[in-house]
Amino acid sequence: MLDLDLLPEEYAVCRLPAGTALPATLRSGPDDKSVLSVTWAPDETSIICPADRVPEGATAETPWRCLRVVGPLDLALTGVLASLVGPLAEARVNIVTFSTYDTDYLLVPTVRLREAVNTLVKAGHRISG
Repeated sequence: MLDLDLLPEEYAVCRLPAGTALPATLRSGPDDKSVLSVTWAPDETSIICPADRVPEGATAETPWRCLRVVGPLDLALTGVLASLVGPLAEARVNIVTFSTYDTDYLLVPTVRLREAVNTLVKAGHRISG
């Protein structure tokens, strides 16, 4: 059983061309509580950000809601994402995931949020927020 926090805002999953620098609109100040993930890969720059901060020119899929596994998690733990992804796959809820050093994040389409939350709770997880 995992504890998850439902983050309050909607998110976007974005794609920019390979080698794109971090857009200025995504640079945050010390009071910014939003989650932002940037992945530079040989064939793309992938960004997960609040829906109201989508970089200009990005291909973006919105809106998504973000669930954060309450952490920090020990990097030696196994099966954390599997315990979330498995039940959602069975319920046919599409997802996007990403991880940080301390925890894992799971995005579900806003239109499937209620179904995703019910599925995760039924699987034994606790969700707040």
